[in-house]
Amino acid sequence: MSTFKFSSENEIKFQEYVSRYPVIDSVMLPALWLVQEQEAWVSPEAMVYVADRLGKTPIQVYEVATFYTMFNLKPIGKHHIELCKTLSCMLCGSKDIKNHIKQTIGIEPGQTSEDGLFHLSEVECLGACGGAPMFALDGQYHEKLTNQKVDELIAECKK
Repeated sequence: MSTFKFSSENEIKFQEYVSRYPVIDSVMLPALWLVQEQEAWVSPEAMVYVADRLGKTPIQVYEVATFYTMFNLKPIGKHHIELCKTLSCMLCGSKDIKNHIKQTIGIEPGQTSEDGLFHLSEVECLGACGGAPMFALDGQYHEKLTNQKVDELIAECKK
């Protein structure tokens, strides 16, 4: 028995997804997204819950959750920095931005700051190559990054 449960709002969304897709397997990704939106990560308990709701085995849900890098499989910081690591951003200075974040916050990609405020991930292309280097901070894109702009965003998160 799972300790995770959708919030009432997410239960309504889940039911909408179930009614929208003729094959229940198609609901797995949206269901995992609902879990992550609700909890900021996808716990093993939530995977069991999704499996039960979809009539799947927990390992089937685990296989999907671990295949896609967009799902957080452990708790992350309050603010999630997703730094693009692909060619356009790399050529335009994302490596310098990554080093600046490491020096400023003290974390490597895949780590959460000791105060639990920030988590840094390196991700594949976010589709904003014209604004390189860029990252998504809590899902919002920030393009043409400089060290100064990163410092301003970090300071804003600390308020």
